[in-house]
Amino acid sequence: MSTSTPVGRPGTKPGTKPGAPPRRPFTGRTALTILGMLTPALIVVLVFTYGPVLSGIQMAFRKWTMYDLRSTPWIGFGNFQTLFTSTDFATISRNTVVWVVCSLIPQFLIGFALALALRRKFRGRGVYQALVFFPWAVSGFLIGILFRWMFNAEFGVVNDMLLGTGLVSGRVPWLANPTLAFVAIIIANVWYGVTFFGIMILAALQSVPDEMLEAAVMDGAGRVRSLFSIVIPSIKSTLILTVLLRVIWIFNFPDLIFGMTAGGPANQTHIITSWMISKTQQGDYGVASALGVIAILILSLFTLFYLTAMRKSDE
Repeated sequence: MSTSTPVGRPGTKPGTKPGAPPRRPFTGRTALTILGMLTPALIVVLVFTYGPVLSGIQMAFRKWTMYDLRSTPWIGFGNFQTLFTSTDFATISRNTVVWVVCSLIPQFLIGFALALALRRKFRGRGVYQALVFFPWAVSGFLIGILFRWMFNAEFGVVNDMLLGTGLVSGRVPWLANPTLAFVAIIIANVWYGVTFFGIMILAALQSVPDEMLEAAVMDGAGRVRSLFSIVIPSIKSTLILTVLLRVIWIFNFPDLIFGMTAGGPANQTHIITSWMISKTQQGDYGVASALGVIAILILSLFTLFYLTAMRKSDE
């Protein structure tokens, strides 16, 4: 008995499927064509993204103010020294850490619970999802203005609710007290950011097979064990990326702060990025650029250590 092997068209290379068209060789002309098509996009990125970044970095080492734009002498680390010796730097640095941590953790936990609830099928789920996800489409500055009205000491709805339930005996000056003002902007940020985690985690949960969860239930695994043994490991990569992106966005989210407190009272609710914008408004571009460089370094180091730690935990 003889066996026959399929033979492709004459001229086809070994290993290619019979009838498949031959691959065109990658030549220098092909490389130039690809480069020519990518060049406009590369130019746009270089001019409008990396150009301003490099310009801002060199401004951080010059005395650059709005009041004398013709004289911008090189002062080295003078702007950084001005920042590090400022009485507000320690407070604002601490505010930045508290802002990120105290906003991220509630956002993640509430968003995860919301995604688990929305994964179940129920009547009107599509409408409810649209209502829940709507805040993410609203401007952060506008959200800040709305919450500034809600936390207003005289006619804010928050004080009305607290007085109505008897939790307080008088009107609370939310935005006039530095501690209470910072609590208020964190509450607003948690409300605003829950939607992002809900969207991302819900999308990841759709990829977890129902058959796997049903098999776990048949084996006697409860909801909690199924969550930590099946669901979370299945969407771990999405959770890692989502947390990383959200940390970066919270760190670079001064819109809500400016809408509610503008950094007040007495710079006590500023974070690094909102302080940078405040310095720009004051015309001190050199110090503002130095704050921008500090922000870039912090986020770069955090991203490096975060991804390295996640990779080691996987190993």
